[in-house]
Amino acid sequence: MTPSPSEHRPVVLVTGAARRIGAAIARHLHTHGWNVALHYRTSASAAERLATELTAERPGSAACFAAELAAPANAPALVAAVLDRFGRLDALVNNASTFYPTPIPEVTPEQWEDLLGANARAPFFLTQAAAPELARRRGAVVNVVDIHAERPLPRYPVYTAAKAALAGLTRALAIELAPAVRVNGVAPGAILWPEDDQYPPAERERILAQIPLQRLGEPGDIARAVRFLLEDAPYVTGQILAVDGGRSLAL
Repeated sequence: MTPSPSEHRPVVLVTGAARRIGAAIARHLHTHGWNVALHYRTSASAAERLATELTAERPGSAACFAAELAAPANAPALVAAVLDRFGRLDALVNNASTFYPTPIPEVTPEQWEDLLGANARAPFFLTQAAAPELARRRGAVVNVVDIHAERPLPRYPVYTAAKAALAGLTRALAIELAPAVRVNGVAPGAILWPEDDQYPPAERERILAQIPLQRLGEPGDIARAVRFLLEDAPYVTGQILAVDGGRSLAL
């Protein structure tokens, strides 16, 4: 049997790929020839719709994988499922995230575990699980960090700490996995407002006024940065690219 063209394409696993920035990353990489493993936790319908959309464009090029990555033991099973489906894994994009305010008097141990688990522990153990195959493929990892990993976001100390941990892990893993695997990060600024009204209109206006380019970014801005780091930066590792309209300069 002659292999289909999709079988020879590179494969990327994108976590939190069902919606928002994750879906934009998956679509963009797919458009540029990648096969995509779409990880989701609870957004099954959105993930399936995206997989249907992508496979309509190129049969066999996308598949959905459910996993609760807060449990580190699930990471090896997710990587194994991707390998079973596609036969290879060339890149990992750790995009899945949890984000909500944690004012100091109200922080609970459960919130600490939740935010650190989603934003730092899960990317670490998934990278650990994927590392042997990524090394075999001379692959790459891109972590979606946050500009607030460097400059804390008021009222979000635990989220800030979690993303700071991910930034540190990005640099540490770049050393630990070299020379076979490159590890970089993308730090978004204001791209999409949260869907749960965490930012009222006045706060949104204040944030926009701080951005030198005077506008929100778009999910595609992050997706293009991810593709650059995966495809066009063979001599770049351990770096975190701010995609924020210049906001980190003004914070």
